Amino acid sequence: MSKQAADVVSGIKTYRRLLSYVVRYWKAFTLAIVCNAAYGFIDTEFIKGIQVLLDEGLIKKNPDYLILAPAFVIVILIFRGLAGFIAAYSMAWVGNNMLRDMRREIFNSYLTLPAKFFDSNKTGNLLAKVIFNTEQLNKAVTDAVTTIVRNIAIIFFALWGMIVISWQLTLLFLITVPLIAIIVSFTSRRFRIISKRIQSAMGDISHATQEGVDSYKEIKIYGGQDYERNNFHRVNSNNRNQSMKLEMTKAASVPIIQLLAGVGLALVLYYAVGSVIKGQMTEGQFVQIVALMMLILKPLKALSAVNVILQKGIAAAESIFEVLDEEIEKDNGKLSLDKAIGTIGFKDVCFQYPLAERSALKNINIEIPAGKTIALVGRSGSGKSTVASLLLRFYDIDSGKITLDGQSIEDYKLDDYRQQIAFVSQQVTLFNDTIAHNIAYGDLGNTTEKDIVDAAKKAHAWEFISELPDGLGTMVGEKGMLLSGGQRQRLAIARAILKDAPILILDEATSALDTESEKLIQEAMNTVMNNRTTVVVAHRLSTIENADLILVIEEGAISESGSHEELLQQGGIYAGLHQMQFKA
Repeated sequence: MSKQAADVVSGIKTYRRLLSYVVRYWKAFTLAIVCNAAYGFIDTEFIKGIQVLLDEGLIKKNPDYLILAPAFVIVILIFRGLAGFIAAYSMAWVGNNMLRDMRREIFNSYLTLPAKFFDSNKTGNLLAKVIFNTEQLNKAVTDAVTTIVRNIAIIFFALWGMIVISWQLTLLFLITVPLIAIIVSFTSRRFRIISKRIQSAMGDISHATQEGVDSYKEIKIYGGQDYERNNFHRVNSNNRNQSMKLEMTKAASVPIIQLLAGVGLALVLYYAVGSVIKGQMTEGQFVQIVALMMLILKPLKALSAVNVILQKGIAAAESIFEVLDEEIEKDNGKLSLDKAIGTIGFKDVCFQYPLAERSALKNINIEIPAGKTIALVGRSGSGKSTVASLLLRFYDIDSGKITLDGQSIEDYKLDDYRQQIAFVSQQVTLFNDTIAHNIAYGDLGNTTEKDIVDAAKKAHAWEFISELPDGLGTMVGEKGMLLSGGQRQRLAIARAILKDAPILILDEATSALDTESEKLIQEAMNTVMNNRTTVVVAHRLSTIENADLILVIEEGAISESGSHEELLQQGGIYAGLHQMQFKA
């Protein structure tokens, strides 16, 4: 099979899958198709009525036909308008429901995909799939189907009317159809290729815009306006260039198709005039067949133009189905888990990020008794946070084994397993909601206000919450931007305290706090960490001096281990890091 044929088959398969979303609303969709077909039928019947009016009313001077003509026009227009309204409303209802369903499926898919998917995809591209690409799908179903059904109906009924008058002239008119088909086939392939480029370019625009908005502070401080301006101009110009290529192809294909149809029309006119002169055709029939041929020209233009919408939709559908077909986060565990004891083990664990050149972790062996605190320290990029990510099951290990209470963590049901862990990261995630909903988030949503306040007090967050006019009902803004960095971090810690899980993971959780807040938080955390298995990824060594065990990670391997005092006495990497932080 040639590449062009394979593209056609792939496009048909993709569009058929897209239409499967329409089948859910088949009643409204069928009504829209019937009314669109009726719309095309009424247009051709109007022209057929002109032939009767001309032959019987004007040429034969029959007054009855002349009297009925105005009523005929009014009736035709009423039925035409009614069919058009029902078709438009029904198709819009189908399209908007499909758009809602598709966006919901994509968003739900994002919630189930593994971390490696988000590592390898730009946020802007993922946003574009939900916002821009789905709109192309909607047009490919609503606008395209409406145009196709309505105009094919016009062409079909017009050709049938021509055949009734003269099948020979009709065949003469159709002589250019194979050439039109070749042009449509060529432009279809080009439309889809360019549409994919446009969608990619739109993703780049979304990404550049998001970075420009999210990073406005760094851009202003470091004088990055020119760089960001040039970068946006580049991606914006690329989108414009691709759009112009699409328009150029469309602008060239439409007149060529119409010209070919016009050649058929010219041939028919030449022979039809002779038929009228010879008396083989009435004047009314001549006017009707010419009018029907002229009527066909506009649908041909519309069908060639709708090809752009179709190919855009198919390209958009392919990009969306790629996401929907992605393998979701693995959850092969069968064991239920209500409340873990909290004993954690790493046995010869090795891991390498996808597309990375070297391993992130090499033969890691760790034993964490239940209720104990272990701290991971080391230089940036040494692999500390990777240990936390593996423990959270954001990634699957390449070899070795991670256990909880003696059982491989992969044997547990994923939701049950993650219920055992509270997590606070350096990059605090807050939602554009109230303080109360940010602390009692997700499964914690049914928590009482008293418990929320208690958690906030333990995290030393109540001190600033109580001073806010709306208290727990205060909106924190997008990403919590209405709060300070320390306040955001304390809310995240309060959320972890409220979860009351047997395992606590702190990934540099106090990094955004000032010294005074850090001391208060550390006191609270010492209380929270009591009788909980705690893994602390630390940058500030002052926060881990009381840890039961400190591991120094260097280039993905454990290079030192021991208590705070033991590591200082060894005079190794830990002692060097400690000296740098506390030399003042």
